[in-house]
Amino acid sequence: MARKQKAPTQAELAAQAQADEAARIQRAFEQGTNTLRDLISPSSIEIHSDYFRLGTKYGRTLYVYGYPRSIYTGWISPIINMDEVIDVSMYIYPVESAVVMKNLRTKVTQLEASMNLNAEKGKVRDPELEAAINDAEELRDQLQVGAERFFRFGLYVTLWADSLDELKFVQQKIETIFGQQMVFSKVATSQQEQGMNSTLPQCTDQLQIRRNMNTGAISTSFPFTSADLTQDKGILYGINMHNNGLVIFDRFSLENANMVVFAKSGAGKSFTVKLEALRSMMVGSEIIIIDPENEYQKLCDAVGGSYIRLSLNSDVRINPFDLPKVVDSEDANDALRANLVTLHGLLRLMLGGNQISAGGQMVPALTANEEADLDQALIDTYARVGITSDPLTHQSTPPTIANLYDTLLHMGGTGPDLAQRLRKYTTGTFAGIFSQQSNVNINNPMVVFNIRDLEDELRPVAMYIVLSHIWNIVRADQRKRLLIVDEAWQLMQHEDSANFLFSLAKRARKYYLGLTTITQDVEDFMSTKMGRAIVANSSMQLLLKQSTSAVDVLSDVFKLTEEEKRRLSNFPVGQGLFFAGQNHVHIQIIASETEESLITTNPAATQGRR
Repeated sequence: MARKQKAPTQAELAAQAQADEAARIQRAFEQGTNTLRDLISPSSIEIHSDYFRLGTKYGRTLYVYGYPRSIYTGWISPIINMDEVIDVSMYIYPVESAVVMKNLRTKVTQLEASMNLNAEKGKVRDPELEAAINDAEELRDQLQVGAERFFRFGLYVTLWADSLDELKFVQQKIETIFGQQMVFSKVATSQQEQGMNSTLPQCTDQLQIRRNMNTGAISTSFPFTSADLTQDKGILYGINMHNNGLVIFDRFSLENANMVVFAKSGAGKSFTVKLEALRSMMVGSEIIIIDPENEYQKLCDAVGGSYIRLSLNSDVRINPFDLPKVVDSEDANDALRANLVTLHGLLRLMLGGNQISAGGQMVPALTANEEADLDQALIDTYARVGITSDPLTHQSTPPTIANLYDTLLHMGGTGPDLAQRLRKYTTGTFAGIFSQQSNVNINNPMVVFNIRDLEDELRPVAMYIVLSHIWNIVRADQRKRLLIVDEAWQLMQHEDSANFLFSLAKRARKYYLGLTTITQDVEDFMSTKMGRAIVANSSMQLLLKQSTSAVDVLSDVFKLTEEEKRRLSNFPVGQGLFFAGQNHVHIQIIASETEESLITTNPAATQGRR
């Protein structure tokens, strides 16, 4: 007779499943199968009451439990920038203002009751109690009008070392730094595992040791600070590669706001300068750019700027004889004389510029007699339209090169010969663009002068005239401005234009102007006296990736270490050495996706977004 088989119970099924799983794990262990988790996890972990050991490293977690009555901005910077391996975690929990108001009201009632009780007993007044009441009342007022918010703040620090002695040494350093600011910390005794988890990048606050703070107190704990180059105001330039702090800097806080950018082609110099220009506009700076390669049009259009295209076929006109409409009485008396000096340099450039002979001697573009005749012709040309050294006459319509040509043609000496040499700018090939009255308006937060379509011979002349025109406007209307001169090596090829650029660098600070000079031809730029003088008069310098030959030149100028020299020729795109005043750091230039879409000139990047 067949017997009916008994069905297994739930407990038996669970036991069987557990046995199967144990067998599977045993087989996997015997086979030595490794998962990704096995590969990245440490070999072991030991948890003790006041420290833990992760593989061969020792760790200890501290938590902050006490703060002074007043705490100042940057108080955590010494911890962030100390030269030790530490993990810092901050947990910030918003609290509803209504809840805080209710608790504060209760607290104030308790404090006032305590103070009244002390008064009734005839006790001496308690300053600490009075300060607590005043603080609570002040916070209630600010919360009521929405000027402040309330938060719960937790701060944990995990330190790492190779031995327990080293761990103790690092702990003493941290506790000393905290103690100097009346910030009190403790070891998370018997909670080292929770402390370690709380400082891992997984956002789990397992210690839950928090302190009440308002908005002002929380803001002082801003963690992205650099020991070298971080200020309370300014714009973000990038990340300090030494400590992952943010390089936030205001170039106008230095002795001058000038900056030079050196890099080989494709190293990211234009990208960096455009990023700085975009961010500077956000803090109220006006931007003026001389663009020789049509790199700034996209950015200019995006911010609603004025894009002025200079070419022989365009309708744009700039008259180099314009005088600045200055308000300062000292500058007004000197306006004509200063413009005459500028015009001398310009006309030498137009007439061929000073040349260097085969013997290394400087051959001037004009002889002494020609210089004298030209000077008299310039004075007479202004006088014919009623402009003299008297500032009251400077509102008259200025002359043009055509008027100068006519003056030279009808004067004695070398005048007629000089007039013939100038004729190509008045009625010849280059006529029009610089021989008529100005019709350019740069009253815009961003103005770009594009000179790409000008002939090579005319381009240095155009850069000189545009710079002179900008300088006149800067002197007449002083605002916070940045003037960016891209491919400045073209100006450094000629003595007069190099001298003019140097004079801008030297005098820009007086007129609230920051000059940015960009070049990829480092050797030619630094080989001239004026080039080195411009660098010396620039409080900020950015050195991106360089050619091997340029590294040696820059090393002598900036006194680079051997390690910095080695890095300078091997930097990836967007990394470099950032100098500001006496400090310099290894910086990574960073931009948001939106910023990058506006400023990149990389065709591959543009194609990738389509």
